[in-house]
Amino acid sequence: MDVLTVERVADHVALVTMRRPETRNAVDVAMAEAMDRTVKRIEADPDIWIVVLTGEGTQAFSAGADLKEVAAGRLDDLYTVDGQFAGFVKHPRQKLWIAAVEGYALAGGCEIALACDMIVASDSAIFSLPEVKRGLVAGAGGIYRLARTLPRNIAIEMVATGGRLPAERACHLGMVNRLVRDGEAVAEAVLLAGEITANAPLAVRESVAVTRQALDLDDDTLFELGLEAQRRMMRTDDFQEGPRAFLEKRPPNWQGR
Repeated sequence: MDVLTVERVADHVALVTMRRPETRNAVDVAMAEAMDRTVKRIEADPDIWIVVLTGEGTQAFSAGADLKEVAAGRLDDLYTVDGQFAGFVKHPRQKLWIAAVEGYALAGGCEIALACDMIVASDSAIFSLPEVKRGLVAGAGGIYRLARTLPRNIAIEMVATGGRLPAERACHLGMVNRLVRDGEAVAEAVLLAGEITANAPLAVRESVAVTRQALDLDDDTLFELGLEAQRRMMRTDDFQEGPRAFLEKRPPNWQGR
């Protein structure tokens, strides 16, 4: 069985599934390498606008690094040049990724979810960075992405205690976009993706690119980036199509160019 699969589940929407359920979808070398290749392939595919990322089964989204690989001295092999841990957490990506979380998202699995742009979680989903319990540091982005996602004090508590954050509270605190019944995370994530693909893909991409930097740059810089994004959109076919479709009272036919 492939450790990672990709399938088209709706117009312009791909579903990427981590498939090592016997290890709670823990990341081994094969999965990290497959993810790295998959991200690059998706970025190069103009027909894919949104990606839903999930783990096989309802027990876990991912338990993070496979400890058998770690014990065998292959921890560094779980990091790729472009994507770093799991071939994903630092990969340059223009496409939007939605994590569909069922069950546990632990350690590196939580960091993978945090590296996505949005999270849809089931009622029983649990998020945790338990690295400090093992004398480790959540070095794949979790210790700072958590603080950008949650209130600072809550993030510090999670990092310092290694405690667990249930999905319902994560949703209340703004970490989870949508909370659904168990078994429905992927379906809801695909619905969310469909709401996004109804919009002009280049406009979404340009807008999200600026939004992703909102906590890192000052207002003047962000304002200029927004203006530059608008100027680029004005040179596209979709910039003309949006107002034309509105005036003609029909759905727009986005071309992505």
